[in-house]
This record gives sequence, C-alpha cells and structure tokens, in this order.
Amino acid sequence: MNYDIVILGSGESGTGAALLAHQQGLKTFVSDSGKIPLRYKDELEKAQIPFEESMHTLDIILSAKEVVKSPGIPDTVPVMQEVINKKINVMSEIEFAYRYKADSKIVAITGTNGKTTTATLTYHLFKKADYDVSLVGNVGFSFARQIATQPTAWYVMEISSFQLDDIKIFRPDVAVILNITADHLDRYDYKLDNYIQAKFKITTAQTKEDVLVLNLDDQNIKNNLNYITTNPKIQYISMEEQKSKTGAFISENEMVLSQESERVTISKDKISLNGKHNQYNTMAACISARVAEVRAEKIRESLQSFQSLEHRMETVVSIRGVEFINDSKATNLNSVWYALESMKKKTVLILGGVDKGNDYSEIAELVQDKVKAIVALGVDTKAIQEHFRTMVPVLEAGSMEEAVASSYELAAKGECVLLSPACASFDLFKNYEDRGEQFKVAVKNL
Repeated sequence: MNYDIVILGSGESGTGAALLAHQQGLKTFVSDSGKIPLRYKDELEKAQIPFEESMHTLDIILSAKEVVKSPGIPDTVPVMQEVINKKINVMSEIEFAYRYKADSKIVAITGTNGKTTTATLTYHLFKKADYDVSLVGNVGFSFARQIATQPTAWYVMEISSFQLDDIKIFRPDVAVILNITADHLDRYDYKLDNYIQAKFKITTAQTKEDVLVLNLDDQNIKNNLNYITTNPKIQYISMEEQKSKTGAFISENEMVLSQESERVTISKDKISLNGKHNQYNTMAACISARVAEVRAEKIRESLQSFQSLEHRMETVVSIRGVEFINDSKATNLNSVWYALESMKKKTVLILGGVDKGNDYSEIAELVQDKVKAIVALGVDTKAIQEHFRTMVPVLEAGSMEEAVASSYELAAKGECVLLSPACASFDLFKNYEDRGEQFKVAVKNL
C-alpha cells in the first residue's frame, strides 16, 4: 500500500502527527526503529493507524508521498538518506500541523536557554487574560495533537532547533529568539554557525505583518542578523534602554515595555522570577503578550502570580538555614552561568554528569566569586576536578544521596546548596527530571 504520510518516530511529536493526519483522512503509517511506548501504541491501535516498531521497512517508507520526521532523528541516519535520495518531501511535525491551524495565531519561542520558562510564562499571561490558548511543542502536548484534539485560537510554542530544521512554510505571528550559545553541536557538524542558522529559521516564512523578538544583548544574535531573510517587525529586549521605538528594556528598578504609541512600566518588585536570565525571559513573554493586546494591568497582575518551573531554579526547602535549590534542567554551562549570576548567598554547587565537552572556564569567574565548594556528581568527574580544584574545594559523589549529604555538611547557615549540573544526566539518571526528583527526595530525607 502507498501511504500519503509516513511518520518516522512515535513519541509525543510523531503520535500527535499521526492522529492529526488520520483525522484529516490521510493514509498514515508510523515507523519507529525502537520500541513504541505503550501509551502511544495504545493510541495508534485505538485509532486503527498501522505502525511498526524496532524496524524501518524501506519499501513502505519510500512509497510515501511525504514523510514527517520526529525531531530526534538526524538526516544522517540511513533511513533518512534513503528518503532524501528518493526526493520525498520531508517535514517536521510543526510544519505538518501548521497546514491545519486554520485562523489561529502562534507565539513561537526558541533559544538555547530559557525556552520552557518563557513559553510557560507567556501562556500564563494569555490564560490569565482569558485568551483561548494552549501550550504546545516541547512543553505540553505536541502542536499536531492539540490541533487534532482541542484546537485553540492561540498557540504558545516552545521550539527546539531540531524542530526548526525541517520547516518551510511554518509562520509564527510572534517569533522569539532568547539567546544562542553552543549546544547540540554534534547535530550540526560541530559548527556553531550551523546551529545559529537553525535558530534563525524560526523567521523563515515571517512577513511584515509578523513580529520577531530578539535579545540585543546576545552576541550570537546581534552578530548574525543577516540570517533574517524576511521582513518582520523586530522588537528588541535588552538590559539597556532601547534605540528602537519598540521592545523592552530594564531601566533602574523598572521593566519598560515600549510599543509604537505607548510605554508601559512594571516594577521589578512585581516580577516573581529571580535572576538576570529571568528578566530576559520576562521581557520576551511580556512583549509577546502586548503584541497580542493583553492589557498591561493583566500583565502586571499575572507576573506576580507566576510560579517558577519544576527543576529550573526551584526552591525545595530550607533546613537549619541552608537553602536547597533544584536547577536540574541546567544541562549546559550557559544555564549554570545564569544560575550562579542570580545567587545572592554563598553557594555549594553540585555539578556534573555526562560532560558534552564543557569549557568550564566560562563559569570560572562566578565560581571564584560565589561558590564555597563544588560537589562533583557523576561517573567521570575528572574534568571538573582538574578545572576547579585550585579555586575551591572539590568533593566527589557517586550518588545523589551522597552529593546532598556532602553539600549539607559543607554549607553553613545562611548559605545555599545549588544543583545546577551543566551536564546531561544519563550516567546516573533517566533524565534531568529524574535527577531533580532524586535531589528533592534526598534533601527531604536529611
């Protein structure tokens, strides 16, 4: 049988695309080289969508009119090379779902760090203003699933570079690039420029009717504006007063939102999220909300009620004057830099995991200034030991319980223990969520 759509990969993205394709009357087939998670297999069976797991049948895949590729699959794998050589149209799930969005509007947020916080805060601002809105992409349901099961007037999307790699017509009404620092370079031939270009693809199909929000303080964004090949209305966020007529900036103790004919000020005391990085995230969310005409009064009110995300600078508890903070989602050095920059107390830092080739000199100055000691957690802590042992005491830990116990012993009243690993979690944990949960359990068991 020839299929209209073959979907490679059966996670949330792939299954969502399959459900939408089936709903639209397309002959759909799902192929996964690994085991399909039970919850997704049940959904496919219930919808009577044919699938295969632990294999790719090339005759079926290469007979497809189009292929929807899950974000985690690089073009270099053999099945994709066959698809590309056959000149079959390949698209990402967000590109496929975009076809069926009808008259809805999209706020799409990308960047190396802060995507989840910014997307969740933007959703919060819209929801509190009684907008018909859903949170999709890398947080919440997939875009395709949301359209298939419960379409909304607005979609706030967190989007990775992997999802942007295969777009052509996907056009967000508001696109946000928060920051760009080296990450996932193994996917981009170890060339930062390739990764930067992938991030700028978010504006590929934007027009003069659309808005592009950019962090003017980020050098990789500022130095590569030539990758904007369309003509959106650009609004900048910055820690310094804007030169442009529209955007957001920090002025003394206020955040200023500047639109063409108005200027809204919000006291920094009204922002519930702490840290310089969260000021950028908040500016991006607020500008997105103002573009969508969310009232300033609602934004002020909603900023105060927003709670920080689990595993992202999440205060767990204070024990005998020692504060424990879970920042397990910090899987790269840029995230750790922002975490340390926001710390007001002397800190015992739990660092380590699967090292992605980190250059620890990026955080050396902050370590010297703010860190009392480092607990190196993981199977291989050699790089951490070598870089920091002349700056601060460095202890090793082979489990989360050991890391938490050692950190508690090192910290004094009025100080802080911060889990901000700068590394992937796969040596000792299932994922960063599992790492963060184990940290919280170990802390509460002290």
